[in-house]
Amino acid sequence: MLTIARGELIQIFRNRLVLVTALVLPAALSAFFITKRDAFTEMGSLGYIATLVLFFVASIGLYTTSVTTLAARRQNLFLKRLRSTAAGDAGILAGLLLPVTVLSVAQLAVILGALAAVAGTPADPLLLVAAAVSVVAMMAALGLATAGLTNSPEHAQVTTLPVSVGVLAVSGWVGLTGTGDLTLLKRLLPGGSATELVLNAWNGGVPLADSLVLFGPTLAWVAVAVALATRLFRWEPRR
Repeated sequence: MLTIARGELIQIFRNRLVLVTALVLPAALSAFFITKRDAFTEMGSLGYIATLVLFFVASIGLYTTSVTTLAARRQNLFLKRLRSTAAGDAGILAGLLLPVTVLSVAQLAVILGALAAVAGTPADPLLLVAAAVSVVAMMAALGLATAGLTNSPEHAQVTTLPVSVGVLAVSGWVGLTGTGDLTLLKRLLPGGSATELVLNAWNGGVPLADSLVLFGPTLAWVAVAVALATRLFRWEPRR
């Protein structure tokens, strides 16, 4: 797995398009949110800015790049060749997704750390970390599922739009309006409960027990995405 991951990391830094998608664009957008934090806090709160950063990095940096990577490796038959080695299926997928996942987590740590430094620390840092990990797990799992429907790296520009735009829309909706109205719907949509969890972790004022319940919908989406990936994922190009 580590050998596959090392090779994939080299490919990321050689591919300018993937490098921009995985690193430059999420970091630039996040920096914009931080520099314009006063304007965004007028609409929401510091927790709202944290959700914007988290979901832009997870959706654009992790999810879109994961789908593009897996589609590209399938198209050039690299996935098929890897299956002829001693590595198992889980190890192959983990090795391919590990570099972009680590890069996304590192970006989140740096950007959220910068936000905390310039605007004030979150009320519950450990809860914030747990929330970020749950979002990363959800988007990585959704990436596996979407890769099963994606025939090529070019096709990924289309297949990733519904999930990436949908998750960003849900997080923005919940981040601005909260869950006082349409509570169940907002929490069940992908990213809704995670957004509320990040808001609670950064802004505080909510009992820990009430926040822990919010992990349920996000973990359920992870399970659904893994189940879909198991059924949909293909190791060879469709004919």
